[in-house]
Amino acid sequence: MQTVRDAAGDRYLLVKRSAESSRIRDPDTGEEEYRPNDALTFESETPLSVRAAAVPAPVRRVVAAVHDDRSLGLLLDLVDRGPLAAVDLLASTDLCESDLHGLLTEFRAADLAVETAVSGERGYDATDTAREAVASLRTVGGDEE
Repeated sequence: MQTVRDAAGDRYLLVKRSAESSRIRDPDTGEEEYRPNDALTFESETPLSVRAAAVPAPVRRVVAAVHDDRSLGLLLDLVDRGPLAAVDLLASTDLCESDLHGLLTEFRAADLAVETAVSGERGYDATDTAREAVASLRTVGGDEE
């Protein structure tokens, strides 16, 4: 599948192309329609990337950086209780120092956490991106498993 843009710059997925028109699908709504080929710009961006763009960027960032329930729990801890000193994080989690450092490094690389000083000690806090993503996930998630 290929991606296309219309004159307004909106992206669509190409479903079918004929000589004069193409059937395109809106990646956000799934609705399909025909448009003249000369009204579309054909791109090389992958359709799966276009589909993923329907999810807010901060949420995609969390999905990419969080690998399991423990790492998600750590991020939630930073969002809910941060900023937290590194020693306090180590004492309040079941993570060894190496695992904690590794996760915090990944969160920092993904712009989900920042290093900061807490009572004169090295600590970490969630970024606005992390807070926005967690708020979105909590709104969508509810109590479902």
